[in-house]
Amino acid sequence: MIKENYPGKFIVIEGLDGSGQTTQVKLLKEYLESKGLGVITTKEPTQPIEGAYYSSVAQEIKDVLDKVKTKEAKAFQEMFAQDRKEHLDNQIIPALKQGQWVICDRYAFSSFAYGTAHGNDMDFLMSLNEKFLMPDYVFLLKVSPQTCMQRVVRRNEGIKFFEVEEKLANTWKQYEEVVKRFPEINVINGEETIENVHQEIIKLMKI
Repeated sequence: MIKENYPGKFIVIEGLDGSGQTTQVKLLKEYLESKGLGVITTKEPTQPIEGAYYSSVAQEIKDVLDKVKTKEAKAFQEMFAQDRKEHLDNQIIPALKQGQWVICDRYAFSSFAYGTAHGNDMDFLMSLNEKFLMPDYVFLLKVSPQTCMQRVVRRNEGIKFFEVEEKLANTWKQYEEVVKRFPEINVINGEETIENVHQEIIKLMKI
């Protein structure tokens, strides 16, 4: 992946569904803004929601994740890569050029882990993403698949494509392989309290 050299900073928070990354994105945004920094938050895959940025393939990805449509594993990951390219070109990089800090809920590392768990070759997935930006900071929240499923069920928003305990367990194994390939990823115990996880992220960023 390509080193990020823009005036802003690019931060990614990763984890299994239910690991709490969305909460940590919100808390980190509030913290950075309290330091006087300009911050935008976003997520992948981009969400086809009125008033928000989303890519040309966002709706189709959502339909597959919601189990409305089906897609062959390789083609599905190619859609994620297209979503990411548009996301970078149209939202993330313009913000970084302006000196803003961008916090993204999931990024290419989700594709590597979930995509491999779904039957793709990790080297193939990495080749799809090799020309994309490498974030300045990546935080991976480590939460057991059992705990994640309990949290997903409590959300009462329906079970998505990957939100099955067996799939999540396999996905975590792939995340462990991703960390071996990207040792700069910071793995954090996501089963600590929300505040403790937040403080650990801040400490590792040294801000």
